[in-house]
Amino acid sequence: MNWIILILAGLFEVGFAFCLGKMKVSSGNTSTLWFIGFLVSLTLSMILLYKATQTLPIGTAYAVWTGIGAVGTVLLGIFIFKEPAHFWRIFFLSTLIISIIGLKFVSE
Repeated sequence: MNWIILILAGLFEVGFAFCLGKMKVSSGNTSTLWFIGFLVSLTLSMILLYKATQTLPIGTAYAVWTGIGAVGTVLLGIFIFKEPAHFWRIFFLSTLIISIIGLKFVSE
């Protein structure tokens, strides 16, 4: 169950990064709404990360949380914000995903 909580925390991390990206390209009330989304996502991400670390090792939980956030944010950048997806970027993203999965398998 705590792995599911940790994955949700990582997805909310992606959410607050997405809100930051949308704030950058908006203005006025729209920007304010994206900022509120950022704060909500950030808060939920931190609360869920805290909850997951109650039973998971902090080093593993933090690495997986940041890894999910990094992978998700890069994928959002590629698919939503039209950032480049060249070979080396995908290669290193793949090594990050493999490392996250490896940490899950070697953790208690």
